[in-house]
Amino acid sequence: MIKNQRTIKHPVSYAGVGLHTGNKTKITFVPAPANTGILFRRVDMPDSPVIPADVDHVIDISRGTTIGIGEARVHTVEHVLAAVSGLEIDNLICEVDGNEPPVGDGSALPFVEILLKAGFDEQDSPRDYLVIDKTIAYRDAERGIDIVVFPSDEFRITFMVDYKNPALGTQYTAMYSLYEEFATEFAAARTFCFLSEVEQLRRANLIRGGALDNAVVIIDREMSEDELGELRELFEIDEKVTLSTNGILNGKTLRYPNEPVRHKALDLIGDLALLGMPLKAHVMAARSGHAANAELVKLIRKEYKKKLIRSKYKSDNKGVFLDQEAILKILPHRYPFLLVDRIIDLVPEEHVIGIKNVSFNEPFFQGHFPGKPIMPGVLVVEAMAQVGGILLLNTETDPNAKLVYFTGIDNVRFRKTVTPGDTIRFEVELTASRRSMCKMAGRAFVDDELVCEAELMAAIVDRNTTTSVTE
Repeated sequence: MIKNQRTIKHPVSYAGVGLHTGNKTKITFVPAPANTGILFRRVDMPDSPVIPADVDHVIDISRGTTIGIGEARVHTVEHVLAAVSGLEIDNLICEVDGNEPPVGDGSALPFVEILLKAGFDEQDSPRDYLVIDKTIAYRDAERGIDIVVFPSDEFRITFMVDYKNPALGTQYTAMYSLYEEFATEFAAARTFCFLSEVEQLRRANLIRGGALDNAVVIIDREMSEDELGELRELFEIDEKVTLSTNGILNGKTLRYPNEPVRHKALDLIGDLALLGMPLKAHVMAARSGHAANAELVKLIRKEYKKKLIRSKYKSDNKGVFLDQEAILKILPHRYPFLLVDRIIDLVPEEHVIGIKNVSFNEPFFQGHFPGKPIMPGVLVVEAMAQVGGILLLNTETDPNAKLVYFTGIDNVRFRKTVTPGDTIRFEVELTASRRSMCKMAGRAFVDDELVCEAELMAAIVDRNTTTSVTE
């Protein structure tokens, strides 16, 4: 069933204090046209700069998710994004009059409530889902983090955490339907932290807006009455602070028996919104946080970009990422100077692997050398450069209007000769990119033996532009 995009019917606002600054702040949600996506607008800054809510604009994930462009930043956007994503809102402008939205009660519930109050307006444009068709995994062994994304007809989450603190221990949660479960079973889950962390963060001049009514504070150490008094002064708390028997500061009652892990799932939903489109997949996470979530989003985005490239060139050969027909659509080279047969892997803006099958019928073997055919080293480097050119041209929105001119080749080494019957595997990695200038590191292998390596510098230029750069 095709679902259309939606936005809200009319603007709604929510005011409060920012978690880290403690400043008064307000967020206003404004309807947006179809295909706008989710945007944050800093209305307190000159010209009201706009920041797209996507992973390309994430600039910090140390204590929450921060997005920014230039001097414009918005901190701790994950709860807002969780509310927007959880309610399946596709297009929205979030106007913030400070550098972070209000913390509310530490959950996504305040944002969910006002967005529900605004109502939804279905738009005349279909929802474009990011459909996962292969397993994607992220792991940080040092921190014990594992996230695996499986193909699924619907968006689902399974989350597990295990802490040594007895107030938390091992917790598990699962969400099988965003539509049916998010608003009632996950939106109200509040952020949690350990008592020792709270003290450190406040003394570091962070969480200035943190209070007992916007977080669940887990007791992880004993404190004397004097220390509790200092804690009250540090947070400017009027009420008495006690170490309760349930392991939570002031004996606060949990909204769900496993509220902490539900909040971790809520954070994951918010961070996955940085994909820029709804996801159809089953995400299973263990001990994940904002940093790992952001890395997962980057992995998923790379796979999505690869799918777009293959779809664009209709390259469906099994085991081949781009076939000869697709390569001809990308590179301007033709026989006898097209030296790439197929691309077997390509990660946009990262690396590419290409194949050249060396035949005895190659025209250069007639003179290099008669009776002792050897592929000229300069052509090995040229083939490597063509593979790199495919990587670079796929960073352009209109590759057919561009050419890659190589401006320099450094540190070339030839390790072994290439002869008829050899299959060369080129591995080219993008090491630096600035505007239209790029630097790549390339290696060529035959039967897993290194035959050539080089550093390549290139410029991406308009196909119809006269330039003094020599290829």
